[in-house]
Order: sequence, then C-alpha cells, then structure tokens
Amino acid sequence: MKRILIAFLLALTMMSVPPAASAEAASRITYDKYSLTVDGRRVLLWSGELHYFRLPSPELWRDVLEKIKAAGFNGVSLYFSWGYHSPRPGVYDFKGVRDVDRLLRLTEELGLYVVARPGPYINAETTGGGFPAWLKNVPGRARSSDPGYTKAYREWLGHINPIIARHQLTRGGSVIAYNAENEYAANTDAAYMEDIQRQARNAGINVPITHNQCCDASWTPTWATGQGAVQIPGVDDYPQSFECREPDTWGTWGEGVTERLSQTAPAYGAEYQAGAIDLNNAGYEKCRELTGPAFMKVYYKSNLIASGATMFGYYMAFGGTNWGRLAQPNDVYTSYDYGAPITENRQLTTKYDEFKRQGLFVTTVTPLTKTDTATAPVSSSAAVHTEARANPDTGTQFVLVRHPDRKTNADETSTLTWNTPDGTHSVPVRLKGRDAKILVAGYDMGGQRLALSTSEILTHTTSGGRDVAVLYGTDGIPGKTVLRYSSRPKVRVLEGDVRASYRNGDLNLDYTHSGLVRVLITDGGRRPLLLLLGTDAEAAKFWRSGDVLLRGTDLVRSARLNASTLAIRADTSKPADIEAFTTAKRITLNHQHVHTRTTPSGSLLGKAPGPRPVHVPLLNGWRTRTEAPEADPAYDDSRWTVADKTATISPIKPKTLPVLYADDYGYHHGHVWYRGRFRATGSETSVDLNAITGKGGVYQVWLNGRYLGSAAGGEQKDSDAPVNPDPGPGKFSVPSGLLTKGEPAVLSVLVENMGHNDDWTADDLRHKQPRGLVGASVTTSPITWRIQGGTADSVRGPLNTGGLHGEREGWHLRMPSGRPGLPPIGPGVSWSSTDFRLGLPSDQDVPLTLRFGGGTGRHRALIYLNGWNVGEYVSGGVQRDFTLPSGILRTRGPNTLTLAVIAEEKSTLGEPSLRPVANHRTSR
Repeated sequence: MKRILIAFLLALTMMSVPPAASAEAASRITYDKYSLTVDGRRVLLWSGELHYFRLPSPELWRDVLEKIKAAGFNGVSLYFSWGYHSPRPGVYDFKGVRDVDRLLRLTEELGLYVVARPGPYINAETTGGGFPAWLKNVPGRARSSDPGYTKAYREWLGHINPIIARHQLTRGGSVIAYNAENEYAANTDAAYMEDIQRQARNAGINVPITHNQCCDASWTPTWATGQGAVQIPGVDDYPQSFECREPDTWGTWGEGVTERLSQTAPAYGAEYQAGAIDLNNAGYEKCRELTGPAFMKVYYKSNLIASGATMFGYYMAFGGTNWGRLAQPNDVYTSYDYGAPITENRQLTTKYDEFKRQGLFVTTVTPLTKTDTATAPVSSSAAVHTEARANPDTGTQFVLVRHPDRKTNADETSTLTWNTPDGTHSVPVRLKGRDAKILVAGYDMGGQRLALSTSEILTHTTSGGRDVAVLYGTDGIPGKTVLRYSSRPKVRVLEGDVRASYRNGDLNLDYTHSGLVRVLITDGGRRPLLLLLGTDAEAAKFWRSGDVLLRGTDLVRSARLNASTLAIRADTSKPADIEAFTTAKRITLNHQHVHTRTTPSGSLLGKAPGPRPVHVPLLNGWRTRTEAPEADPAYDDSRWTVADKTATISPIKPKTLPVLYADDYGYHHGHVWYRGRFRATGSETSVDLNAITGKGGVYQVWLNGRYLGSAAGGEQKDSDAPVNPDPGPGKFSVPSGLLTKGEPAVLSVLVENMGHNDDWTADDLRHKQPRGLVGASVTTSPITWRIQGGTADSVRGPLNTGGLHGEREGWHLRMPSGRPGLPPIGPGVSWSSTDFRLGLPSDQDVPLTLRFGGGTGRHRALIYLNGWNVGEYVSGGVQRDFTLPSGILRTRGPNTLTLAVIAEEKSTLGEPSLRPVANHRTSR
C-alpha cells in the first residue's frame, strides 16, 4: 500500500512536466483527465503510425509525412527499432536510412507532434519484434530485470534516448510523449518497467510517459498504478481482428471502445486499428476493405463519443515495406501495406478521405478536448441510437447517431428531440447503411453561433473578415442547420438548393446533400459567413493548410500566404480545378503562376495542370549465372566457421550435437550454408534433418554434390502452443552407389532464415527460438560441421544480405557477366541481372513496382535493386508486385536489377516487368 501511495504522489507531481530551462522555443506540457495541454492550450492528439525503417528512402519521409498531415493528423507515432540500428553489441548506426535525427527534424518543420516509442521491444511484426538478433545470445530472459538483458537494453536506451530528448516539445522540438515498452501484459516485471522510465528521465526525457496496454483492461497489469506505472496509460484496440478474407464481418474482437485506465490522465487509444496484417493471404486490398470508410465512420466516431478519449494513435497511417530481412515470419510477407489509408506505394485511398473528414473535424472543433458524458437527444425510433458528450465550459454538445447494432446495414430514420444550449429542437435524421454521425450543437464556430446541424462539420476558418465553414452529409439525405443571429440576416444561395427561414433568432437552413451547396450569409449582427454544404465525396475535395482552405487537386501539401500571393504546393494526376478561399490576389502552384478568376463565393479559381505522360523501359538484356559451389565436395570451406558447440543458451535444445543454430555462430539473417564431413559406412540409406526457418522457409540438401531435394522448415514455438518436438523434418533418400564404404562424404545444406520470432508474451521460448539446423543424422560415423552466413553491409545494414555465394561475392551489387536471357533454373541457386535507365520528369512522382509474371515450379527470388534487397517473391504466393522506392531507384539515371533465384525443382521464372502505379505532377 505504501508503494502504491508513493507512486500515486509521484504521478501527481509529474502531471505538470517542466520544460528544459535553456530551451528558447520550449513548450510547457501538462495534462488532466481530459487532455494534454500545451502552453495552456488543450490538444486533441490525432496521430497516425509511421515506420521509418519500412521506408528506406529518407527523401520519401517528407512525402509521407506531408500526406499524413494533409489528412488532418496533427501527430505521428514513431517506433524506433533497436535491431534496425544495432548489428552487434556495442555497435549503433544512425546514418543514412537510419538517421532518426533527420526524421525528427522533419516532424518539427511540418508541425507534427510525435509520440516516440523506442521499446526496447516494439513488436510491429518486425523480425525479433525489433530486438537485435544478437540479443538471442545474451543470457537472461528478455523484457525482464535479468542482468544480461538489463545491460543490453540500457545500452540501446543510452543511444536513442538522448536523440529523442533533444527533439522534445519541451525543448522546442516535436516529441509530445514518450512510450515506455510496448503491449507489456504477459510475464511482466514491474522493476523493469520502472527502470525504463528511470533511464528516460535520466537522459532528459521530461514529456509525459505513456504505455500502450494490450489488449484491454482485463489484462494485468495496466501500468496505471503501482510500481512501473506510467503517467498516461493507454489501450490498443483492433476490433476487426485480422481476417481479411471476410471483410464484411465486423467487430470480431469487440466494440472497440477505448477504456479509461486512469482518472488523472486522458483516455488514450494508443493503437487503434487503421488496417490489418494479411494473416491468410487475402491481399491487402481486402484488408483495406475490412477496415474501410464504413468501419471507420462507425467505430472511430462511436469510440470518440463513448470513451471521451483525446489521444489517439492509428495503426497504420502508412505501412511500407518489409525490405531485406525485416519481416517477422509468422504474420507478414514483403509488403507491409497493412490496408492503410496511404498505400505501400504512397497513394491515397478512400480510407484517406475518411481520415481527412474526421481528422479535420477533431483538430478544428476545440471543445472536443474537454467533454463529459451528457444526456443524449431522445430518438423516436429504437433503430437509431444516440449518445452524447458536452464540454462543461462552453456547453457545446456532441451527439453520436448510429445503429444500436454497429454491424447492421439497414436504412433507418428517426426524429431527435434535442435539448441544445440554444433551445429545444425536433430534427429528422437518417442512417443509410453502415454509418455513424457526430452532430454538433451550441458551438461558437468562428464568429458564428451554430445552434445545431444534422450535417457533420468538416472544418472552418476565418479569412478576410469572414468565416468559411464546410459541413457535409450522406448523398441524397436531407440536412438541417440552425444558426443564431440577433437580427434577421441576409441569405444568398450562390449555388444549389437551400430553403431559409428566420424566427426568434434562429436561421433555419434546410437542404438535401447533393454536390456542393454554397450559401452566403451577411448581417444579422455577425460577420459574413460562407457556408459550404456538401456530400462525403465533396468534403474529401477540401484541404486545409494553416488557416487557408482549398478545394481540388489530388493533394495539397502546403499553402502559404505571402503578401497578396498564395503559394500552393500540390499534386495532380490530371488537369483539375483548384479553388482557394483566401484574401490573396494571385496564386502560384508549385512555383508557377496560375491564371485565376474570382468566383461568386469570393474565392479564387484556377486550373492546375496535370502530369506529362511517362514511359518506362522493358526489362531485357538479362544475364544469368548459376552458383552454389558449396554443394561441390571439392569446395574449399576451410575459412568457414567450425560448428562444434555442445551447449546453447537457447531454452530450446538441439535434437543432435553439435549445436548447429545459426545465431550461435553469429549468422542472424538470410541464408546459411552448412557442410558436414563424414566417412561413409556404406549402410547409409537416408539423410534425416530437422530445420527451423520460420513460417514459409525451406531448406535444400546435397550429398556429394547430388541434389537430394528440399523440405519446409518449421516452427518450434508459435504463439501459446507447446514446443514442437519435430519442427521441420526432412528425410532424404541416399541414392544407391552414391556413398562408398570408407570414403569421405560431404553433406551440404542451404537453410533460409525467414526472420526471428517476436516476443510479445515475454517468453524466451519464442524470442530465443533457434534458426537453422536443429538436428542432423546420416551415419553412425561422426560428422564435423562448418557453417557460413552473410556479413553486414556497412551502408544497407545487417538485414540486407545473407550467406548465398552471390551475396558473399557482391553479385547483388554488380553481377559478373553470364549467359544471356532468363533460362530454366534449378534446382539450386541462380542469379539473373539486367540494367535499365529511367528519365522520369523531376517534377513528377511516378512510383514503380516490379511485377512478376507467370512461371513454373517451386521457386523464390530475392530482389536486389542497386544493391538493396527490396523483397522476396515466392511462386504461388499472394504478392506479385514489389515496390521500388525512389531514392533507392534512380528515377533519372542508370539502375541495376538483380534476382537471386532459389529453386526447389526445375523451374522457369516469369518475365519481370516495370509497372507505373501512378503519375502525379508534384512539388515534393
């Protein structure tokens, strides 16, 4: 009890977090049960998750961050991956694609808050859950206070915490909160949680410390009280689960309401589902459908009103790519598109539109930052459910209207008896299919008084002495907006059909949502109001940059008013109108003057040009070489590592000795080769092997140079299942006459490591599961073993290459000449390479993918673009298109594409081709 009291008192003292004394532009961060407060201003944190390590082109970080901000997000949630930065103990790399200083400077420049999440464990479906592979060789259970692990994680925090600290909001930066650990709910250690926070504070972290609890308050502990408690405990929620094959099935994992874990801190939806991993190979478009706009409307809005949460992290805003050996093997493949609002190829989707509709609303309407549960309007129909919250200071009401059953697709109408701060009204509402609305009443909307509206608010701003507001609703559904005036205002309908009436201070506007309706209201004791009433689709055409409201183009990155000129940066996929609601006299678009005219709405309207057509070359001129000299008995392996260990710290012990685990010999990623020498007895009939590769991996076997075949590698510990005693068995017959009694023989085995297991249950049986051979028997004679894997690339890092002969010889960088074409391959390993040149316009963004055509046989191909491993194609798998990110791809210059093809049988590789995903004129 004393410990809990001390923790509680400490939490109270930390509720006001002081800024660094020397910071010139520092901000003061406080919080209470309602929200975060920055310099006395309440903030509703609406952040989207981004993984910099899944976008290995720093030049594209700005592109994605600008798109996230343009969607209405005011923050980003950033994991920092320990394993991505540390190839071996004591070695850390923060250069190039790992330059997180550069990343955080970008967030500062763009004005995005950051929730920094450095783990030490992050999960994120990354190899090892973000742990470095070398940690598997450190004694002691990970995610505990064990001395071995403690030394290791303190080393990581000692490097990353100072970087985060100097980018805190309290020092003029962008970091508004620091997340300790990640989904730490099983096999927990309170002293460990406490020490993580101690390391942060000692490094100068003085923003609030948070945690993302998995998966609801029924899991213990919640880290809200007691030893290890954080200041702002949050909850992760994935109500749709991850079954993308059934996108019409809703709410598999509950109602998705963020639970409040602390009465002294804001309710925090630390990770709320914004997509899904593709567990069953349905394809990410199905995952995008599962978590699409209808789900977002119903679940996000329901959660906002039911929970009163004011801190959100949507997972993911942009998924990216598991390039190299980044993927955790059980859940994901090369693409980590995630069905996110921004695709792996950085394209915007209908989910993006819905995020923008909700994001602009929650970051515009400030009374949302402080609300209590309120009495909801009475619905005349039980088929229409209402809930409400109200701001205790302003009285502003927020009313959720949805079906009682979130899953229904019915079309229902009702009449609400609504007691608003400005009087009682009877208003009709309609829910057409899966839908939900947040209606607002009693709101000071700029210089206006919004009594109520059955349209939803997108955003509003003030420009040139008038207010401009955008409201929207479902196409074809009637709407009603009531505004308060001290005297009868003048109403001029500029476009569309609106019926206006004035009585007792209420201006009633009745209309049907269709296209975009424009109404100019003047006089009445208030400044002018341009009211824009549109459909969902029309609302998605609006953009807001600061106080500037714009309409049109595929994306608006920024708009800055300089004197009488509005400088806009925007993207267009075709010629399109661009409209600015501004006091500016002229517009420039991407640094070019745009001819404009003034509309009856007082806006400037111009035409934005589209991109020029582009052409990409055919991939021809292929050259091919075969490899795998390691299968030849005469191959010189004298420089390989002798595999002679008889003990391992892994809790999973080998089936035979010596220990052949690849990690025990320092080979952590990609392929490893084994060569075992023995003297034949002449009675050998089979080679019996057992290998752990991670899900989807295979291994191949040669005896005295003869290919014996392949087998699927296994898992020894997956999820909560018991240890598998026979994880990846393979029995290979010894051909008659291949071995001669008394003669030396060589067994060659090629094993692929598909990545390391995560550790989300803090269980070393998962985390320290071995990779490579776990058992091998051929003969009664002793076998001496050598092993060879890859070495870390000093530029691209340890995840880029493995131990294939071509990788060790640098063929992924520049392959020697070979025979022409893409001839039949396998079984075994072959390499094919071609060069191509691009000349894409510098002012256009043309994302390219590599598409694999049809082929035959079981095979897989590692894809190297200019030396970077950008993915692995598996024949028969769900993924045929692979992202080629610019930065790695030279959009104006020569490129080299190389494929390392590993075939289990005689195969043909389908002809790869370049495919433009989109073509945008841009200013990025």
